[in-house]
Amino acid sequence: MKEYAFRIVNVFTREGRLTGNPLAVVEDAQGIDDATQQALARQFNLSETTFIFPSEKASARVRIYTPAYEMPFAGHPTLGTAHVVRSLKGTGDSLTLEMKAGIIPVNAKGDRWTLQANAPKSRPATESPAELAQVLGIEASDVGSPALWVSTGREQLVVPVESDEAVRRASPRGEPFARLRSEHGAAQVLAFADSGGAVLSRFFFPSGAAILEDPATGSACANLGGWFIATQPGRDIERVISQGEAVGRPSTLYLAVRAGVVFVGGDVIELGRGRISL
Repeated sequence: MKEYAFRIVNVFTREGRLTGNPLAVVEDAQGIDDATQQALARQFNLSETTFIFPSEKASARVRIYTPAYEMPFAGHPTLGTAHVVRSLKGTGDSLTLEMKAGIIPVNAKGDRWTLQANAPKSRPATESPAELAQVLGIEASDVGSPALWVSTGREQLVVPVESDEAVRRASPRGEPFARLRSEHGAAQVLAFADSGGAVLSRFFFPSGAAILEDPATGSACANLGGWFIATQPGRDIERVISQGEAVGRPSTLYLAVRAGVVFVGGDVIELGRGRISL
């Protein structure tokens, strides 16, 4: 039997330590096979768990699991794991993480971490406003344009909504949601309202027959940057994004698009440490 150290961090925190999106990080996962990594992610039962390995290409190699499957990239696991790698390896405030989606550069100012996302790809959504309204449980008049499928590592449907009130009113419907298909299969959906400086967003994803809501989603924030690149080409963008209020985990994400490059940032705090025996 061997012991493995882990940390629990919160990412995209707002005021208070019990805000943002929680993440479990296994500090040195050498010797843990794929099936056990998945089982541990199910054991922690957080939205994601990451496992750190040595890398010849970057400061560390990282694998990301939800309780059900492995992900090639996700934002809050990237920032939270970078926070732990800096502490473990003494890298300083600039480091790189090797993931299945590629090498992700990450930088910090204090405990505010920012990642540089992969170049986004986008394609038009074929669903009508009425169909998207059915998916989100809002009125067709609430749906803005254009809705796009965007990927900076994980394709998601990015849907503009006309008001904060309509974003808050969203209540996704299972059957219309299940009909959506991304390039990865089951769809994930970001609904957002943009007031020109602040954005209110909600992120929905399927889990079995249920539609769940994530408190803070870095990959969706990066994909929102891709949406701005597609809809406002050549323009630099800065937005402060509020997410998670509907699930009792208020979170703040910082989005910037500079010269066509997407940056996603947020504050990270370490909540606790522990050890597991396998």
